[in-house]
Amino acid sequence: MDSFHNGYFTDYLILKPDKVTLLGLIDLLYTGDIDKNSAVHCPEKTPNINELRRRWIIFVSLFLQMILLKLKKPMATFGWAVEKWMNLYYANGDSIFVLIRNFLSGKLINVPDENSANYKSMIGLLDTRIDLDKNIRPGDRKYHAALSIMAAKYAYENEESIKYTVRNHWKMEFLEYYNCWNEFEGDYTTQAFIFCDKLVDAELVVVAFCGTKPFNALQWCTDFDFSWYEIPGIGKIHGGFLKALGLQMNMGWPTNIQQEGKPIAYYVIRDKLRQVLEKNKNAKFLVTGHSLGGALAILFPSILAVNEEMDLLKRLEGVYTFGQPRVGNDKFGAFVKSHLDTEKTYLRYVYSNDIVPRVPYDNNALLFKHFGDCLYYNVFYKGKVLSEEPNKNYFSLWTLVPKYFTALLEFIRSFVIGYIDGPDYREGWLLRFARIFALVLPGLTPHSPQDYNNATRLGNFVEPADKKI
Repeated sequence: MDSFHNGYFTDYLILKPDKVTLLGLIDLLYTGDIDKNSAVHCPEKTPNINELRRRWIIFVSLFLQMILLKLKKPMATFGWAVEKWMNLYYANGDSIFVLIRNFLSGKLINVPDENSANYKSMIGLLDTRIDLDKNIRPGDRKYHAALSIMAAKYAYENEESIKYTVRNHWKMEFLEYYNCWNEFEGDYTTQAFIFCDKLVDAELVVVAFCGTKPFNALQWCTDFDFSWYEIPGIGKIHGGFLKALGLQMNMGWPTNIQQEGKPIAYYVIRDKLRQVLEKNKNAKFLVTGHSLGGALAILFPSILAVNEEMDLLKRLEGVYTFGQPRVGNDKFGAFVKSHLDTEKTYLRYVYSNDIVPRVPYDNNALLFKHFGDCLYYNVFYKGKVLSEEPNKNYFSLWTLVPKYFTALLEFIRSFVIGYIDGPDYREGWLLRFARIFALVLPGLTPHSPQDYNNATRLGNFVEPADKKI
């Protein structure tokens, strides 16, 4: 057992899908003897898990992660090919006929360089919008939500694309882009960027975290991972999210660290915010993210609270998350609520049958809980405030038929929404193909930023204060 677990954390449950064996899975399912299981890392002499339901959930988590790891290279290769092809398609006029004509005439425009401002990520190809909604202006009740989802969407793009869009389309000031080191993964796994509304006398600073990339098997493993650490006095928190934000091996969350040329997300973003807010006395900041990025968005101010960064927390205007998975247990939620006015600052958007906000499971067998209200939008982008999203654990026979019916409505809508609501809402063939896939496996396509973007623009504005008692 490493010194990290002997020191800062004394209670933890870490799943290791790369260590899974068939015998280990069978043993876990039938005996729950996790202390001796190579795929489960926990304190010595941890009691067996006697609840079948809890053993089954851990079994499913390990099994799904094992499959995803096996598919890591095929997923990456397929995603790379689709992304390249669609960038070629859009570079040649967003038309198959123009593409063929350019090819036959020798005027084919090549795929843009992956690091150029013209290159689009898979998320950017699914939702091709670049400009902010001109009908939602600063001061409008929808403005922060609409700005946040666009920032969360653009966090998937490369640095040059983000910089160009922020400055030339949004007419704001790009401040910094970060590609951050994950000590546990030994890789740069976390991306984020910071911008503000104007260079001089800024009033709003925005931090946007990148979320789960569609064909990144490791990031999907993080979403389906049920590992956790308990921070003494704070609560139990998802291990993968802690690591992605910058958890330090052997130290946990020290106030300051030596980064040695490898930026750590929490620390570099915190230090940049200090600098910008010190320079702009009237400015406040928003934190946002989609999917995994949403989990990091709410975890960031939570760790600020852990480290008693009260001067920064006083300047927090809001946390906007879209399709965010669960982050921790009830105790952690209570800790965050005691340091943040969650009814005013924490807006957690959930669209329709999106599967990601419904993992990890919330039931008697597991500890993960959402805290704060859910701003739920249905297939018609009609929003309401709920304590929890409907069908909170997703896998329910009672909701099977409604989920497929909703997926069919979304597929039909993809052909008409551009005519009804305008060209900004037209869906391309790539997203329509994804909606066909949702007719087989509903829950993944609704996770796309496209529908969250539409909800902030077309939907009615709701906030926790609108909740009916």
